[in-house]
Amino acid sequence: MKARLEEMPSRIEPARIDTLGGDLPDLVAEVAAKAERLGHSLHPKTAANLSDLVRLMNTYYSNLIEGHNTRPRDIERALAGARDEGQRDLQQEAVAHYRLQERIDRQAASGELPDPADPEFIRQLHRDFYAGASVEMLTIRSGDRSFTMQPGEWRSVAEQDVEVGRHLPPTSACVPAFMDYFHLRFAFDPAPGRVLQGVGKGKAKRLLATATAHHRFNWIHPFPDGNGRVSRLMSHAMAHASGIGAHGLWSISRGLARGLQPGLDGRGEYKQHMAWADEVRQGDRDGRGHLSLKGLELFTGWFLRVCIDQLTYMSDLFELDALSKRLDRHVALSETLPKESARLLQEALMRGEIDRGEAERITQMPERSARRVLKQLIDEGLLASDTPKGPVSLRFPSATLDTLFPRLYA
Repeated sequence: MKARLEEMPSRIEPARIDTLGGDLPDLVAEVAAKAERLGHSLHPKTAANLSDLVRLMNTYYSNLIEGHNTRPRDIERALAGARDEGQRDLQQEAVAHYRLQERIDRQAASGELPDPADPEFIRQLHRDFYAGASVEMLTIRSGDRSFTMQPGEWRSVAEQDVEVGRHLPPTSACVPAFMDYFHLRFAFDPAPGRVLQGVGKGKAKRLLATATAHHRFNWIHPFPDGNGRVSRLMSHAMAHASGIGAHGLWSISRGLARGLQPGLDGRGEYKQHMAWADEVRQGDRDGRGHLSLKGLELFTGWFLRVCIDQLTYMSDLFELDALSKRLDRHVALSETLPKESARLLQEALMRGEIDRGEAERITQMPERSARRVLKQLIDEGLLASDTPKGPVSLRFPSATLDTLFPRLYA
C-alpha cells in the first residue's frame, strides 16, 4: 500500500536552503568571522574554565525555554551533588543537560564528535538525558491518556501521536522513516553514492543546515517528550561540526530564550519564527516542497542573527582587558577579599594557571599572609585546581556573576 502523501518523509522539504538570497550570505559570513575571533585573546586554560560557565548558562536558558526557572546557584549545587527532594526532577534535568553539553564539547575538542544528524547520536542524547529520571518525569499525560516514555525511543504507537500548537507532527508509526530521511538530508558526513546527498563539508552549507535542521527536527517531533532539549544539544553539536563552536564559549540556548528584542517581545520570537517555518507552501513562488521556503528562510535569517547577537555578547564579555577590569572591580567591591588578591587573579587570567608557591611573589606579601589570601580565593571559588596541591586557575562561581558577567542571566 502506498503511503499517504501527507505521511511521506519528503514532507520536510525544503529541508535545506541551497540557493542563498537576500542577506543570508552576509549573515553566514559574519557568524563564521565572529566565531573565529571569540576568545582568541584568552589563555586556553582560562577559556576552558569559562566554557564551564557557558554550560551552566545554557542549562539555565534551556530550562527557561521549557518553563523551568532554575537559579544558577541551584544548578551549581546540583552539579556538586546536593539534592533537594522537592526539586529532584529539575535538578536531574539540569545536571543531565550540563553533562551532555560537556561531553559534546569534549568530543569536538578531541575530534571524536559523531555526525550530529545521525539518528543513533540523537537517540543517545535522549537516552542519556533521561538516564536516572523519575517515573514522574517519564510519564506523559495527554487528556485522559498516559503512558511511560522509553528514553531513546522514537514515538511508535498511536497513543503517542501529538499536537504542537497548530502543528500536527507525523503520526508515530511514520517517525522512523522521517528520521531516516532527516539523516539523509542533514548528514554532515554523508555516505557516498546516496541519492539525496547530505550537507557535506562546506562551512556555509553546514551553518545553514544547523539552522534548518533545528526546525525540521522539532517539526518531526520524534520523541514523546524532550524534543526541545535534544534539538538544542544537537544544534550545539552542529555548531561545533560547522567550525563555529569556539571551544564551547557560546551556544544558541541563550539566544533562543531571549530573542533579539528586549523583554517579553524577544522571548516570544523563537516560538513565532518556529511557527512561520511550520507553514505549508504559499503558492508557486514559495519553493517546490511541501513546506514554505519563505517561512524557512525567515527562520534561518532570524536564527543566524541570534547567533551573531550571542557571539557579539560573549566576545565582549570574554574580551581580555574587559574581563581583567571586572576582576579588579569584583575585588574592590568585596567585603572580604584584600586588595592584593587581585594580583593573583590577574596572574591566573594571563597565564592560565599559577603554582601555589608563587603567591608570595605575586602578592608581594609575607609568605603566611600570601598563603592566607590564596586560601581565601580558593574558599570563595575564584581559584581552584584539578588536584589538591596542583596549580590553581580561575573559576567563575555563581556568586561572582553579577560583577564579572553582568546581564548573563535573565
